[in-house]
Amino acid sequence: MRRTIIYFFLAVFGAMMVFPFIWMVLISFKVREEIARGNTFLPSIWTIQNYITVFTRPDVFILSWFRNSVVVTASATTIILFTSSLVGFIFAKFNFRFKNALFWFLLATMMVPPQTTMIPSFLLINGIGLYDKLGALVIPGMVAGFGIFLCRQFIADVPDSLCEAALIDGASPIYLYFRIIVPLIRPCIGALAIFTFLQYWNEYMTPLLYLNRPQNMTMSLAIQFFSDNRSRDVGAIMAVATLVMLPVTIVFLIFQKQFIRSVAITGMK
Repeated sequence: MRRTIIYFFLAVFGAMMVFPFIWMVLISFKVREEIARGNTFLPSIWTIQNYITVFTRPDVFILSWFRNSVVVTASATTIILFTSSLVGFIFAKFNFRFKNALFWFLLATMMVPPQTTMIPSFLLINGIGLYDKLGALVIPGMVAGFGIFLCRQFIADVPDSLCEAALIDGASPIYLYFRIIVPLIRPCIGALAIFTFLQYWNEYMTPLLYLNRPQNMTMSLAIQFFSDNRSRDVGAIMAVATLVMLPVTIVFLIFQKQFIRSVAITGMK
């Protein structure tokens, strides 16, 4: 009986979380008149006209938006995985002056609200000529305090004797990093990759601050742009939102075990 009650409440709360997404997808397949009536759950007439509108409108750059999101997300995730694991390795296994002070300073940057750095960041990006370019979304975040902290905690658990044995056998620090450290922290790298991917794919404020031309926008920012231009075409807006959600949903369905594991891993560390 206790397990039944728990499953019942989990099913109810799960349905409450999933319902808006299902409703969004169903609206994207409805005709405009049926959406205006709003008295049906399932479409009485299934149509893909809303998706055709999204892909054929001259003022809509859906393929460019998708490509921009993929380029930014893939580039940022790759760079952050490399810098976080490398700097975490240095902080965990090397001794140098002001090591602890630098590490605490790095952690302190995680406490700074991003709203306080918006204006200085914009002036810096504009000053170096990256305004309205995709590089403005990648370069400022190449070093992530959370990623360095997470990798450092994992690498600190790697036995020092293992690293010393490799160095005695003639391994260089670079060899030690790529052939020993990286394979041993794959769960950490996987968790960090998942969090970074979601962060950059769903990012809204940073593209809004640094991008101007419609063709340079990412998918999350493009939803607002499309909504402003076609505020009355609810079906087309829901089609764009569905296309934005689709890659993340596919990634989650494929790597759902890794998602759950990543949350558990970061919680333990």
